[in-house]
Amino acid sequence: MFVLCNQNKELVSYRAINRPDITDTEMETVMDTIVDSLFCFFVTLGAVPIIRCSRGTAAEMVAVKLDKKLRENLRDARNSLFTGDTLGAGQFSFQRPLLVLVDRNIDLATPLHHTWTYQALVHDVLDFHLNRVNLEESSGVENSPAGARPKRKNKKSYDLTPVDKFWQKHKGSPFPEVAESVQQELESYRAQEDEVKRLKSIMGLEGEDEGAISMLSDNTAKLTSAVSSLPELLEKKRLIDLHTNVATAVLEHIKARKLDVYFEYEEKIMSKTTLDKSLLDIISDPDAGTPEDKMRLFLIYYISTQQAPSEADLEQYKKALTDAGCNLNPLQYIKQWKAFTKMASAPASYGSTTTKPMGLLSRVMNTGSQFVMEGVKNLVLKQQNLPVTRILDNLMEMKSNPETDDYRYFDPKMLRGNDSSVPRNKNPFQEAIVFVVGGGNYIEYQNLVDYIKGKQGKHILYGCSELFNATQFIKQLSQLGQK
Repeated sequence: MFVLCNQNKELVSYRAINRPDITDTEMETVMDTIVDSLFCFFVTLGAVPIIRCSRGTAAEMVAVKLDKKLRENLRDARNSLFTGDTLGAGQFSFQRPLLVLVDRNIDLATPLHHTWTYQALVHDVLDFHLNRVNLEESSGVENSPAGARPKRKNKKSYDLTPVDKFWQKHKGSPFPEVAESVQQELESYRAQEDEVKRLKSIMGLEGEDEGAISMLSDNTAKLTSAVSSLPELLEKKRLIDLHTNVATAVLEHIKARKLDVYFEYEEKIMSKTTLDKSLLDIISDPDAGTPEDKMRLFLIYYISTQQAPSEADLEQYKKALTDAGCNLNPLQYIKQWKAFTKMASAPASYGSTTTKPMGLLSRVMNTGSQFVMEGVKNLVLKQQNLPVTRILDNLMEMKSNPETDDYRYFDPKMLRGNDSSVPRNKNPFQEAIVFVVGGGNYIEYQNLVDYIKGKQGKHILYGCSELFNATQFIKQLSQLGQK
């Protein structure tokens, strides 16, 4: 996964690209910034991609410019950045990668979706940026004298890196599974720790009688191995503590905001399954979630329905949202957006997904676990492809599908640029880069990771012009919707 620029990212944000009052020159600047970054990215990869993109979107503007830039660089053989050493030095030696450029507007529901996997949840509810998560430690209520200054909260930051084995293994797991795994790790750690303690107490035997001496020689070997595994044990302890803290913080949000209910309900909306309780009930339930959670839910409903709610219904929803303390600006923008895209195309479909609530894991329910998962549904995910993954799958496997058949095709290595959507290359691709113009999220990233698991020998990179969570995205939509 990669993200373009971290500094000045508002220059290439979703809002910057979709501002109604943007001038052509401003748009050119935004596109050039994205293209320059992508160009550098491919020079670093040492590969000239074959580019596919949807028509009539910002992604198409990026494709046209990137094709031109790569083409010009290749034509000037002496100064080309794609010759000699760099070419083929990358992991992509024998086959060229496919670059699929998609526009954020093909799927606005996913970035607003409440999620259920570990990494995406951390990004959604905690302060998680560039693989570092910042937590505020809530200090217990001490009996301090009345009028004393409240204790400052300690801020702690943790790095979630590729070296962290637990993170690598579980960042894509559903949350209850993560909680159970932390618990298991903790138990195995305690068992190892007890073993070391037991050996220590044996070593301290008094009296030089025969039995003790023979036990000593046995245990010396055990102790040596126990001592040599200490550094590993300490590292294990550090990771367990880290994930206990992070997971507990996430769990507090899930319970306080009923995120499991939101997640399940949104999945039903997006997969067009019948809903068990009305949307108005959730919006007007004061205990369920923050105003922002309610807004996200309603926007997903509004984006995903084929039939927009009637004006009267909409007024009713708006009133409920306003009563719940929501800012209606984002809806204003989505309304305009929907009217505009209605002319362009049908809404994205999300495949049918069903989340099966399983009986909560008995292990986690034991009072022995430090995660009190009571009342949180244990939802198990069924793999289904999001629009971005589906588009990639069609283009990578060369499947014919109305959704992607008219995607434009660019090959910067062809001398004459020809604009046709007929691919010259008929073989499926082994490597692909999906790039979302207008911003991406960990939900799509995770969906692609799960998709590629079933494909042997294929590699995908997921890139986006900026990485945002729902809070940041809602903020941009809100700015776009301001009168």
